[in-house]
Amino acid sequence: MQLDVRGPRFAAVVTTVVLIVIALTRSGWLAAAQAVVFAVGALSARHAPYGVLFRVLVAPRLGPPREVEPAEPVRFAQAVGFVFATVAALGFLTGATAVGLVATAFALIAAFLNAAFGLCLGCEAYLLLRRLTGPRGA
Repeated sequence: MQLDVRGPRFAAVVTTVVLIVIALTRSGWLAAAQAVVFAVGALSARHAPYGVLFRVLVAPRLGPPREVEPAEPVRFAQAVGFVFATVAALGFLTGATAVGLVATAFALIAAFLNAAFGLCLGCEAYLLLRRLTGPRGA
């Protein structure tokens, strides 16, 4: 499956805003909701909530995509985001605020880099892992 590169970037903008709200409010429940959003995106790029918003509300107002990218690196990045959001939720909900803030900060940095510069750290990690674990030459 190929994705319009603008979709994951739109999702990163929304995620950045949500993560800023989580950090400011220290809301474990909002972090848990973001973890669910990440989990859905990790399981299916087609059904990722922010991706659906992009396809329904934003993409029709734009021209056709000039670039596409494979879904697998994006799904991996969503899985990494799920881990950080889950740790943040658990931290905030159990009173380990520092843990929640650190996990939120890591996710926020990654989301911001993607939103502002198109640099997807999770995608880059996926590609690195593929190179390291790919088929060995004969």
